[in-house]
Amino acid sequence: MKSLTKIAMSFGIGLSLAVIPASGIAALQKGAKAPDFTLSAAQGGKPFTLSLKQTLRKGPVVLYFFPAAFTPGCTIEAHLFAEASDDFNRLGARVVGVTAGNIERVAEFSKSECRDKFAVAADPGAKVAAKYDSAVQRPGQAAISSRTSYVIAPNGTILLSYTDSKPQAHVEKTMAAVRAWKAQRR
Repeated sequence: MKSLTKIAMSFGIGLSLAVIPASGIAALQKGAKAPDFTLSAAQGGKPFTLSLKQTLRKGPVVLYFFPAAFTPGCTIEAHLFAEASDDFNRLGARVVGVTAGNIERVAEFSKSECRDKFAVAADPGAKVAAKYDSAVQRPGQAAISSRTSYVIAPNGTILLSYTDSKPQAHVEKTMAAVRAWKAQRR
């Protein structure tokens, strides 16, 4: 174990990465029923209660779980989703970010990094993430959300399930799933 730690440290990675799910794999798969939830959220810094069931009434939901607000990868991902939000909205979809990490900063994150474009919800204890099999338990630390994105149809069916610790492909994958859903409706 010491040599593995030494190797990991020499490459600038921590062993905690070993608990993050493999790229492209999420436990709740396409066709599964999305668990309903209600969480405290914010958009543009303004707090409100977010219900998945109510949000789905407006169209499909791009639900993305991320580890913690204001960390480098999560900030990049928020910026990418903010840039794509208008395109998602034109397709009838709503973006919702969910985090179990530093939940006291969700309102600030929704305003600055999400650029007022979409809601971010706080998931204390990663309880919702666990329902989506998107929670990561690190030894001796609180559970956090893995970087997992879902596209959920208005009827609650999961259309896409995608996990990758790198944020860059999440918008591309979710956008393709929303476009495919929209094309089937024409």
